[in-house]
Amino acid sequence: MDTTQILLIITLGTTTVFSVIIGIQLIHVLYELRKTLSTINKITTGFEAVGLNLEHGFGEVVGFVNGFKTILKVFEIFAHKKNDKTK
Repeated sequence: MDTTQILLIITLGTTTVFSVIIGIQLIHVLYELRKTLSTINKITTGFEAVGLNLEHGFGEVVGFVNGFKTILKVFEIFAHKKNDKTK
């Protein structure tokens, strides 16, 4: 065998080993990325649920305040009519 052939075999062998190692590491990185994205998806889903619950709660509070204002207006109308009758 020539020295050129031996050098070529060593170079190709080394390149192949490095390519296999890089491929395995790439698979591990992509697997970790998938797990991370799954976790982020769960977190954003949780935040979305919390946001919807807060929105629903604020809607109930606003409805309660509006109902309370309506009741106060009714009392004001009755008080105003009562004062008109006594005069």
